[in-house]
Amino acid sequence: MKFSVRDVNGFCARPDAGVAGILLYGEDTMRVALKRQELVANIVGPEGESEMRLTRIPGADLRSDPAQLLDAVKAVGFFPGPRAVLVEEAGDATAKAFGAALKDWRPGDAQIVVTAGALKKTSALRKLFEAAPNAAAGALFNEPMGRAEIETELKRAGLGQIDREAMGALEELARALTPGDFRQTLEKVALYKLGDDAPLTPDEVELNAPASVEAEIDEIFHVLAEGRTAEIAPVMARLSAQGVTPVTLLIMGARHFRVLYAIASAQGGPSQGIQRVRPPLFGPRRDRMLRQAQGWSVTRLEDALGVFMETDLTLRSAGQKAPAEALVERAFVRLAYMARR
Repeated sequence: MKFSVRDVNGFCARPDAGVAGILLYGEDTMRVALKRQELVANIVGPEGESEMRLTRIPGADLRSDPAQLLDAVKAVGFFPGPRAVLVEEAGDATAKAFGAALKDWRPGDAQIVVTAGALKKTSALRKLFEAAPNAAAGALFNEPMGRAEIETELKRAGLGQIDREAMGALEELARALTPGDFRQTLEKVALYKLGDDAPLTPDEVELNAPASVEAEIDEIFHVLAEGRTAEIAPVMARLSAQGVTPVTLLIMGARHFRVLYAIASAQGGPSQGIQRVRPPLFGPRRDRMLRQAQGWSVTRLEDALGVFMETDLTLRSAGQKAPAEALVERAFVRLAYMARR
């Protein structure tokens, strides 16, 4: 069988004991590892490993001794309960061993869980698990976590009381972090909320969110939109030291001001415009950008977008000799002064 991402999530949450084996693969090794961890835990239970109902076989070992897979699948455990055989970092060279194990598998044998990196459509391992009537293969793509995955992680962390805006802030955070980092952040939030039965708020999400280059980039645009000229040089120096290029700042800055323009120019004013922004804004960031849009007129925002365009054209000019950092910083200073008019 070939599983969609939704099928993979459902199977890992509630494994079907009648499926002999499942292959999880993808470029994002952390995402694959987290999903494999969830699946194995749901097959053998919390005491499965301590009760020796989980057998681990490295993919490299299986290539040199393929018979050990079938031996592990058929082995009778000392403790009662479902068993699993985990093979990590498998490759096409192991396909023959898996084919034999899947063919001889019977109900009551250990379920086979296999992980691999990115696999092409022509991969022998992928073809085997997709074609086998008693097995399945599912790709895990390097993309933001979906709502169902977020809710699963919240349940795992023991976070149940969450208001609507806090959930929006968590969804935004999940788009910016890897699954592993997001899980660690939720564990930090759960520790912060220990003994506190009040619903989780957007402020608490922001307080526990990891600091990142992206957050610092956002901060420079808040500095511009709020007219804080004295803070421009220090923030830009930190971003430059972290490897952020002037062109990146210019592109992302124009995006920030286009959002402000959409909010300010909406029919009904900024209070209506903020509700129409896509993707939606949540929590403190939503309130901050609403205040910024209310502080700028539509005409001045049009002028600000003109500054971004003018600077971009200057940077692309073949005869331009001035350093890009200096040009962008000068443009940012102009924008900050415009906010103070």
